[in-house]
Amino acid sequence: MQNTLARLRAARRDNSGFTLIELLIVIIILGVLAAVVVFSVRGITDNGEEAACQTEIRTVETAVEAFYAENNGYPATVGDLVAGGFLRTAPTGPSNIAGASTINATTGAITPAPAC
Repeated sequence: MQNTLARLRAARRDNSGFTLIELLIVIIILGVLAAVVVFSVRGITDNGEEAACQTEIRTVETAVEAFYAENNGYPATVGDLVAGGFLRTAPTGPSNIAGASTINATTGAITPAPAC
């Protein structure tokens, strides 16, 4: 019995730690998982910017409709909406709708910025 216990203890002392291959496999698995997480989070950010852009467009469309109802004509620029009190400030989000978008003076349609 003593001989068997001595051999087991000796075997445990000799096999302590991890091999280099085991460590490399764990590092590779962690790298793959990190890459998956990074790509999935990047997509969420893009969706958020798109939603913000669509919200800004809807806000400006509503202000254009209110401007038309009150003035019987469409505004020439987003600045006219701010000056008339239909918007508090010109939108400055990811779409940069104030600088890059246009308002059709005949139909009131808004052409969004290329970022949208």
